[in-house]
Amino acid sequence: MHDPSAHSKPRIAISACLTGHSVRYNGGHKASDLCRMQLEEHFDWLPVCPEVAIGLGVPRDPIRLVGNPDRPEVVGTRNPGMDLTGPLRSYGEQMAVELDDICGYIFMQKSPSCGLERVKVYQENGHPALHGGRGVYAQAFCARRPDLPVEEEGRLHDPVLRENFISRVYAYADWQRLLAEGLSRGALVRFHSRYKYLLMANNPQAYRSLGRMLGSMSKDDDPQSFGPRYFSQLMQALRRCASRGTHCNVLQHLSGYFKDTLTQQDKAELQAIIGQYQQGVVPLIVPLTLLKHHLRKHPDPYLQQQAYLQPHPERLGLRNAV
Repeated sequence: MHDPSAHSKPRIAISACLTGHSVRYNGGHKASDLCRMQLEEHFDWLPVCPEVAIGLGVPRDPIRLVGNPDRPEVVGTRNPGMDLTGPLRSYGEQMAVELDDICGYIFMQKSPSCGLERVKVYQENGHPALHGGRGVYAQAFCARRPDLPVEEEGRLHDPVLRENFISRVYAYADWQRLLAEGLSRGALVRFHSRYKYLLMANNPQAYRSLGRMLGSMSKDDDPQSFGPRYFSQLMQALRRCASRGTHCNVLQHLSGYFKDTLTQQDKAELQAIIGQYQQGVVPLIVPLTLLKHHLRKHPDPYLQQQAYLQPHPERLGLRNAV
């Protein structure tokens, strides 16, 4: 097992065409400015092209999905007799095991090997089915790694989806560090208390059920089996995106910690700014910056360790747009 904390930056697997590798069927690439300009300095990319990996050349005949959208096959567009389903599926299963030190995966959308959703699946009449499918490599990979944060490059252009995905990547990296140090009851409880407000923002129902789950952990529960069950539920819960309403709820909870320390004037200002965020006048970074300012003047150890206040490096600027 690689130790992810040995990397200063979280490792993210990425469809190789997105990093500018000329591996597409037409000999081109799909270099993503978002990945290369905004994200690159914070992550260690691991480019993967399953089509080249299973031995297809560049350039090559294009491929497409056919058949049942729930379990499509991959064939050559010009040569339908060329069935690549098996090799792409096996490679997905192999990489799911081998890439044991990644904390996320960014896939190329619409690709018959790598697309995560709504990839065209052609029917016998020559038209795509009403509902799209998943790329065969991506489907096999994700089935083996259900907890890993995955997203398509196209969806990352939505600021809310981008902030959600990157938060999950850092939470995943945080858990890998915990595993490397060793799971104990105390470590689990500390981990959960760090993620309480992030959970409350993303998924208030799961915030309650995961709290109950940890509360019911008895002395007989083995952290080695209990921990991964907890983490699986946490990662599924964090896939839900926080809304302005749930963020406001958390901001109100956080402001409650200062009820005895702030002046009336400071409290009124904080409430006014949370109200402006609620109305969409200012982005999330504004009330958070003010809360952190008060936290520096009135330190609170419980709040200072909250992942919600710093789920990813500030320089990524992800909360300037949500």
